[in-house]
Amino acid sequence: MGVTESFRGEPGTAGPVPAGRGGLLDVLNVAAVLLDAEGRIDLWSPQAEILFGYSAEEALGQYAAQLLIDKEHLGTVLTLFARVMDDGESWAGVVPVRNKDGSTRRVEFRNMRLQDDQREYWALGLATDQATLQQVERHLALSAQLVSQSPIGLGMLDADLRYVSVNPAEERMNGVPAAEHIGRHVHEVLPHLDPSFEAVMREVLATGVPMLDQYTVGRTAADPDNDHAWSISFYRLETPSGEVLGVATSSVDVTDRHRAVEEQRHTALTLQRSLLPHPPPQRPGLDIAFRYRPAQATMEIGGDWFDVIPLSGDKTALVVGDVMGSGVGAAATMGQLRTATRTLADLDLAPAQVLYHLDHITDGLETIATCVYAVFDPRALVCRLSLAGHLPPVLLHPDGTRRLLDLPTGAPLGGCGVSFDTTTISVEPGDQLVLYTDGLVETRDQPIDERLGALLDVLDDPGRSLDVTCDLLLHTLRAVGDRDDVALLIVRAGS
Repeated sequence: MGVTESFRGEPGTAGPVPAGRGGLLDVLNVAAVLLDAEGRIDLWSPQAEILFGYSAEEALGQYAAQLLIDKEHLGTVLTLFARVMDDGESWAGVVPVRNKDGSTRRVEFRNMRLQDDQREYWALGLATDQATLQQVERHLALSAQLVSQSPIGLGMLDADLRYVSVNPAEERMNGVPAAEHIGRHVHEVLPHLDPSFEAVMREVLATGVPMLDQYTVGRTAADPDNDHAWSISFYRLETPSGEVLGVATSSVDVTDRHRAVEEQRHTALTLQRSLLPHPPPQRPGLDIAFRYRPAQATMEIGGDWFDVIPLSGDKTALVVGDVMGSGVGAAATMGQLRTATRTLADLDLAPAQVLYHLDHITDGLETIATCVYAVFDPRALVCRLSLAGHLPPVLLHPDGTRRLLDLPTGAPLGGCGVSFDTTTISVEPGDQLVLYTDGLVETRDQPIDERLGALLDVLDDPGRSLDVTCDLLLHTLRAVGDRDDVALLIVRAGS
């Protein structure tokens, strides 16, 4: 069995497992020296050679006191040695030791009497450099104080995710005494913890890659009647030699911020919903369905909106837009643009002209927005559309064929002075037009063309009700934790 090989017996049995380099004993470089009853050196470890400078050949058989101790301290050391050998009392303390190079080093000693099977006595001395020991002690004391006094909750769990230790802040957050953490699985202590967190911790254990600022909301025994919020980070703990000890957690209570942001979010959401048509009016020659979904992974809502505007001659304006940014400001700007769009729509302007005027209005609001504006004419069975930096609508025919409309993209509103184009398409009875904001399809890790293809794939059954299609699109294309809101508007031309 090699020196780096671990002994492993049957499950549940114990066995020696060699430690890698870099452990505490390696840092301290503890030397071992064995003396006979007369004080002569009988055993001399390699660490002793490093600490004192003498090789084993030079030290063995020598009187340790004469080899290592200056004359001024010799009497004291010999008296201590006699006490250890005569009375069997262990002794610990600091002794100035003469190194082979002539320098003097203060060495921390632990001396004890040993007895062999012949009832003869020996003296075992364990020694380490005092400066190194003091440095380690300072680091340990500092670490202990940082952990115990930290306002951040700190915990350590072993590889089975059972608590090994927690600091007072973690104890207070969880509402469970420290002693009741030890040896218990994380979900025994925190039964309301999101199950996904265990998977995250196991991934950190397996990969060694930290997971930072994982946000969670829940309840603990400290306050079982109210929700609290925490930002939790996980990182793997290892010895200097690379042995995995377990996973450490750091938790910051962000409940006050969570409640403040939730209140702001509620205000913004209330404002936004008050500005959206609910429900939009049913219009001649059109079936209409819509959905609005706020972002799930952020506390704020965005500036997405949709509208259905009655026009003269049974025509209907269909609008979907997206104000950049989030929160109350974006919702308020969305309300201003929606009001302006309705005012311009009453003038019965071409879609490109409506966007031209909206562009100037948006520039005055010091924001940027995208928009699709369409006018459906049930008498002429045509639809005129114009885009302002917006993703293209989808046209779905009754036979199941569908396509993204090839329209000039235009520039986002707020650039001021750009031109927009109006495109006219024919619409047959049963045709569906799908308008949406980018939150439905855009992700951080997939190309937009791939996501638009996924949108077309979902629209595979023109016979579904529009409401079912809305729900299916949201369920299929939206992931848990999406960071953008979505406005979705689907219309079907009647016969």
